Amino acid sequence: MNLKPFYQGKVRDLYNVDKEKMLIVSTDRISAFDVIFREIIPNKGILLNQIAVMWFKYLKNKPSNIFSGKTLTEALNFETHFITDELKEFPEPFCNFKEFAHRSMLVYKTKRIDFECVVRGYLAGSGWKEYQQSKSICGISLPDGLTFGSKLPEPIFTPATKEELGKHDVNVSFAYMQEKIGENLANQLRDISIAIYKEASILLEKAGFLLCDTKFEFGIKDNKIYLIDEVLTPDSSRFWKKDSNHFDSYDKQIIRDYLESLNWDKKPPPPELPQNLIQETYKRYEEIYLSLKKVLL
Repeated sequence: MNLKPFYQGKVRDLYNVDKEKMLIVSTDRISAFDVIFREIIPNKGILLNQIAVMWFKYLKNKPSNIFSGKTLTEALNFETHFITDELKEFPEPFCNFKEFAHRSMLVYKTKRIDFECVVRGYLAGSGWKEYQQSKSICGISLPDGLTFGSKLPEPIFTPATKEELGKHDVNVSFAYMQEKIGENLANQLRDISIAIYKEASILLEKAGFLLCDTKFEFGIKDNKIYLIDEVLTPDSSRFWKKDSNHFDSYDKQIIRDYLESLNWDKKPPPPELPQNLIQETYKRYEEIYLSLKKVLL
């Protein structure tokens, strides 16, 4: 039996199930700066998939901390594309592929909205670079005197274009996003994204981490907004150890930091990743997963 994905992303493979559904399989591939590396992190895909699944279930089923008595999906009138991650519940022939166990989820297909919905609560990454130049991020003015890692007065929504595989996403203003997809939809995506960020920040603090920033993706199905792709994983977010004084990252940042130390132009072919870095990355992903299990399940 030979299955082929209809689309291969940087770290996930998509398999067509039927007109309504598809299977997302999280691989062990590594990507950084939009380049896929030759090495893998064994079982990384399992951790990423399980983290995303926990968040999807939480948002749909657990009363939120910021909307009394309601789940976030109820309070903000959106859905998630998640159906199940149980191999035995997958349709034929997917239920027969044991290698898909724990690293895949059955989801609804949607019409993807081509913007990354980025929420930042702390100053880091491209936001820090932009702030140093203009004291603003994506057109949002920020106070003077902030330093790397400063907590922002309020979480800010800073969208980015969703580019094709191999191209860099581009930070844009919220006004640009409103112009492209309409004010009403853009406002809804902003409000949902910030609310999920705030909810996640509360839970992550309980788990011993700070949520520096994260990105969400959304789609439309039957005229309703769906949260899609991955959610609050170490591949889509920056997690910092809460009591660390040096912004100890529990995400892909340790790989980016290593690559920044090399004389590499961030274009293929990528340099080789040392095994100790691969092992340390897995160890940190695993710690995030185990910490989140305590507060999400």
